[in-house]
Amino acid sequence: MHKTPVSSRALIWVVALLTVLPFMLALLTSFKTQMELFQGVFTLPGSFNVKNYITAWQQGHFNVYFLNSVLVVIPVVVCSIFLGILAGFGFAWLKIPGKKVIAAMFALGMVLPSEAFIIPLYHELRWMGLTNTYLALIIPQIALSLPFTTLMIASAFQQVPKELVEAAVMDGASRVKILWGLLVPAIGQTLSTLALLLFIWTWNEFLMPLILVNKDELRTLPIGMMLFQNRNTIDIPVLMAGAMIVILPLMAVFLIFQRKFISGVTEGAVK
Repeated sequence: MHKTPVSSRALIWVVALLTVLPFMLALLTSFKTQMELFQGVFTLPGSFNVKNYITAWQQGHFNVYFLNSVLVVIPVVVCSIFLGILAGFGFAWLKIPGKKVIAAMFALGMVLPSEAFIIPLYHELRWMGLTNTYLALIIPQIALSLPFTTLMIASAFQQVPKELVEAAVMDGASRVKILWGLLVPAIGQTLSTLALLLFIWTWNEFLMPLILVNKDELRTLPIGMMLFQNRNTIDIPVLMAGAMIVILPLMAVFLIFQRKFISGVTEGAVK
């Protein structure tokens, strides 16, 4: 087995420490008092109490923002994957006129920045009466996620051995049974990875909630964190506690799904 050179391993450790250090400093600061913060950035807090988190949760209205983020993320992830499965099946296994043109349009949708269409999107949603609603946060996110979801799932479907599909067709299985009984279980690892990516992207989305919603009771965590930071620039430990409320759910979801990244699509197909 080829061994990694010592210099390369040392470089990896240095990069890893530089990546983790800011997060660890912010986490430690979130448990400190103002006096402990003045003693030094690298000093440990006297006690790991959650007083700063309670203050941020109540004063910063993070209870409302957290619930709004959950109410937006779950429909976006579920609907995007469901629609991506249907569209991906068509791209991978069905004969669709103009498939290459549609795929090119999807690819263009993946690279088009939100700033390029946010103003027309706002006026369109306003004309439909959807601004300042949850649908204004959910529907555009699904539309933005669908091109990447469709192409990724279609690519995963194409990796499934054709022999499995041909055997199912010979057994008289319908398209619905082939899709949901064979293909979807075969790409379970890909769907888990995709769900994690969609969760992170939607949870961190900033521009659309900022433009499409101006009611405080509908704002999500990134917008709430910005407003909380503007109101609270003195009490740094409480500010860091608010930042941890935004970050920790992402860390928890990532730790749960991280092993899904390693398994390949072929392994799922064999199962």
